[in-house]
Amino acid sequence: MYYVTKRCIDLVGSLVLCIAFSPFAVITAVAIVLDSSGPVLADTPERVGKHGKLFKLYKFRSMIINAHEILRKNPKFKHLYEKYKKNSYKLYEDPRVTSVGKFIRKHSIDELPQLLNVLKGEMSLVGPRPYYPDELEAQQKKYPHTRELVEIVLSAKPGITGDWQVSGRSEVNFDKRIKIDAGYVKRKSIWRDFVILLKSPLAMITGKGAV
Repeated sequence: MYYVTKRCIDLVGSLVLCIAFSPFAVITAVAIVLDSSGPVLADTPERVGKHGKLFKLYKFRSMIINAHEILRKNPKFKHLYEKYKKNSYKLYEDPRVTSVGKFIRKHSIDELPQLLNVLKGEMSLVGPRPYYPDELEAQQKKYPHTRELVEIVLSAKPGITGDWQVSGRSEVNFDKRIKIDAGYVKRKSIWRDFVILLKSPLAMITGKGAV
């Protein structure tokens, strides 16, 4: 019953949120087009979903074109890529981020298109963070004791929001983040999802920990 109820909540909730946030989505799309050249949606590699299945995650573009490839392959960004990996795949000062991108990332507006992923059944409103394949591989090498936790996390659908997003977000490193995500999966309940959803708007408004 948990999974049936959760899916119903995801479908109804994402439809309602799509309608409610449609004006913000349109304004954001226009702002992105006026601010920098490139598509409205980010062109990023696939993420790891439930049971390790890869999927295309939708996000508003908050960076320059080909930002993902530039960071990893452009020699000029080599020092930033090393810093990126050292900081658990986060950059607090990222030159690839556009002017509009800084604002929409801070307030999680760039995540709005993920409601489409929820409708498609690839994500849930609440769940673990959707990781990049190379991020999971690298971080498990750095933190070998997290391998079992990663397996637990990948047994569930990733979510738009979750425990770590509302209790520290990007301020926590991978080993702590994956532990929080695994804890959510092991103690999952509709009530827990409801509490996380209630906390999420405050995290969006304050932008606490966002990068």
